[in-house]
Amino acid sequence: MNKTRYDRFPEVAVTGYHNQAWRGWESIMAVLKARLSGAARTVLVIDCYPGVRLNELQSQLLADFNAALTINSETARKNTQALHHLLARNLTDDRVFGVLSCHQLHEFFDDAQLNALRLQVEKIQSGLVIVYGPGASLVHPGDVLIYADMPRWEIQQRMRSGELGNWGAENSDEEMLRRYKRAFFVEWRVFDRHKTPLLKRMDYLLDTTVADAPAMVSGEALRAGLEQTTRRPFRVMPFFDPGVWGGQWMKERFDLDPSAPNYAWCFDCVPEENSLLLRFGNVRIEIPSQDLVLLYPRPLLGEKVHARFGAEFPIRFDFLDTIGGQNLSFQVHPLTEYIQQQFGMHYTQDESYYILDAEPGATVYLGTKTGTQPQAMLADLHAAQRGEKSFDDDRFVNAIPAHKHDHFLIPAGTVHCSGAGTMVLEISATPYIFTFKLWDWGRLGMDGLPRPVHLNHGEQVIDWQRNTDWVMQNLVNRIEPLAEGDGWREERTGLHEREFIETRRHWFTAPVLHHTHGGVNVLNLVEGEEARVESPSGAFEPFIVRYAETFIIPASVGEYRISPWGKGQGQQLATIKAWVRG
Repeated sequence: MNKTRYDRFPEVAVTGYHNQAWRGWESIMAVLKARLSGAARTVLVIDCYPGVRLNELQSQLLADFNAALTINSETARKNTQALHHLLARNLTDDRVFGVLSCHQLHEFFDDAQLNALRLQVEKIQSGLVIVYGPGASLVHPGDVLIYADMPRWEIQQRMRSGELGNWGAENSDEEMLRRYKRAFFVEWRVFDRHKTPLLKRMDYLLDTTVADAPAMVSGEALRAGLEQTTRRPFRVMPFFDPGVWGGQWMKERFDLDPSAPNYAWCFDCVPEENSLLLRFGNVRIEIPSQDLVLLYPRPLLGEKVHARFGAEFPIRFDFLDTIGGQNLSFQVHPLTEYIQQQFGMHYTQDESYYILDAEPGATVYLGTKTGTQPQAMLADLHAAQRGEKSFDDDRFVNAIPAHKHDHFLIPAGTVHCSGAGTMVLEISATPYIFTFKLWDWGRLGMDGLPRPVHLNHGEQVIDWQRNTDWVMQNLVNRIEPLAEGDGWREERTGLHEREFIETRRHWFTAPVLHHTHGGVNVLNLVEGEEARVESPSGAFEPFIVRYAETFIIPASVGEYRISPWGKGQGQQLATIKAWVRG
């Protein structure tokens, strides 16, 4: 299997601000001391996303200041029991699912203690006052404001290592599923609300993603860099993860760590989870790509998409690798009304499987067999969950042959999973956590624990009309030729009318002209080694993409052209493009 030149660390090169980013504690300290000198009284506020290592801030940065007063905002946070009581409705007793939080960060703090900290700051009439920690700007807005941000993937790595529990929970030894649930449903929602106005006015952003290797950028430069990103093609930084069903295709093709047992997932375009790498001269800054969505949703998403979804990126591209692996869990996604009523999410996970590659005999499980009686199938699933037998998938579920470049559409309510031997590019709506496992083939997770099955939810949302005849007519390779020209042709490949995402495939050996038509486009080069994305008017620098790379074209770009390039010249190339239907 040949390796690709897939770039695992794609960067956005920011122009014009090379002297406004710094690397290393020594350089950062020099910049801050120069900024703080000369004032009779200055309040330096370092607000933080949960997961930032406060002990590193204390030892490497704060200890070098001769501050008249230093305050840790967490001393005013409510205790663990009070927070648990506050969040009980959102956390639920389920291992996986909670209810999306609408809390504001100030609710997590004791009002009396917060006021006491404010009074301490007011009493200092001269010198330097430092307030740091999550929620520090609740104590004081800051004469100088630093925001220490944290990518969600790094938070998860610190959780897995046992270093990090949930904020204010003292639960670093609790199982990962429950800690992730609390972060997803509560912490990340609350802190994103809190940090958005801070990002708009902060003086500096501090990147402490890598231990003892910090970087800092001015707020002006960061905002300019993000604004530049909305006017050009770009990629977010993918991350890869092993899984009980994971395969070997990504490991071999993308030159990943050969010692890993497998790689099941790659989140290649999930801005809520992925990082964005910005290059300022010789300094690279890593931030959550969600920051771009929060600060510049209109030029990124487009007016219509922003009006419908707000500051959320609604399209997700990711990889599911079972080549040399096992079947995914047999599953179903909730209907819209169910996800709204049960979890507080306003849209559901409609999706599709685009087959990047497949072994001979590979299958996709999709829909129930014609004539299936719901009670009979549910009884069989319940018996399997109790450990009495294996689920009789051959009796109840369609196993459809899967080949390279097939496209299977999976509107919510359709039972499905990818079988062993497939490399799937999953194109879907973004609320990816809402998967109801119905059967997991009797296996344990990589942590040795039974994987959670949610029949109680799943049986409420299965659409039993999605039988063999309906599936084959509506969900398998609904490919429609649309247009062609010299060296190119365009096809519509989906999605189903119940899904808000439209997809088009272009085969080409010559340049193809595209247009965002006012909405964000997400594409992947699904065939061919290399292509170039360029602006016909020269509005952005040409952008090179390689096989299997997902890239984003912001709505504000408008017209763009994709051409064979480098090793892709002389080859038949193909892209799959997704956008939100108008």
